[in-house]
Amino acid sequence: MMEGYEKKENERERDEIFSKAIRAGRRTYFFDVKATRKNDYYLTITESKKQFDQDGRFHFEKHKLFLYKEDFEKFAEGLTEVVDYIKETQPQIIEESEEEKQLINEFTNLKFEDLKDDE
Repeated sequence: MMEGYEKKENERERDEIFSKAIRAGRRTYFFDVKATRKNDYYLTITESKKQFDQDGRFHFEKHKLFLYKEDFEKFAEGLTEVVDYIKETQPQIIEESEEEKQLINEFTNLKFEDLKDDE
């Protein structure tokens, strides 16, 4: 049974060629270059967003897109066109709402005083 597990781990290692993570507020985007069994490269784009439950616990919601090399050029052209359109028609920077900023700060602001033991 361990043999099958080792085989899956080796396949997974072989498939992962390159990875880049981009942090953007509460979202992280992962760009992963992978290879098929025939050693053709493709790209997966994963959006991971931190979501908070009512009790304060969090989980990550993920969405994945597979992009194959025959589509790279058209995808890049389309993305560039759409981004340029947005920049031209809405040049102001869209920021997170104040509520989102406060929620992020509550979970990311850590002070050294918070780590002290009560004496």
